[in-house]
Amino acid sequence: MATRLANTARVVDSATGCPQIPIIIGTGNARVVMWPGNDAQFRTLQIITLERGARTIRLHHGSDAVYYVIGGAGSITDLGSSEVFPLVEGAMVHVDAGDAYQFTANDDQAIKILGGPCPADESLYADLAFSEGK
Repeated sequence: MATRLANTARVVDSATGCPQIPIIIGTGNARVVMWPGNDAQFRTLQIITLERGARTIRLHHGSDAVYYVIGGAGSITDLGSSEVFPLVEGAMVHVDAGDAYQFTANDDQAIKILGGPCPADESLYADLAFSEGK
């Protein structure tokens, strides 16, 4: 098995080989692109696709999280205050450590989001083999 050097760049094809995590209610998926299982040390990235009306489970992490809306429209709900913030393509979201939140796709449009907690929230990956090929 080849050893990866620390601090090297790596190209990951998000169309293949990315495991899914069970955080979706309704139709959609959450694919893990960068995570400790493929040697990511400082950043995690998930691609979350929510079809019309779908949502994520309640999410909260011990570290901050950042997300970018790749396409579509929906919202993020701050579950502490119940405040709902609309999201459209190009929007970015920062969630403070410990804050609970939930993404929802609009009833008439899907949404695709890229992001995740930094550093990793290992509880997201509890059901996955923790390291590719190891």
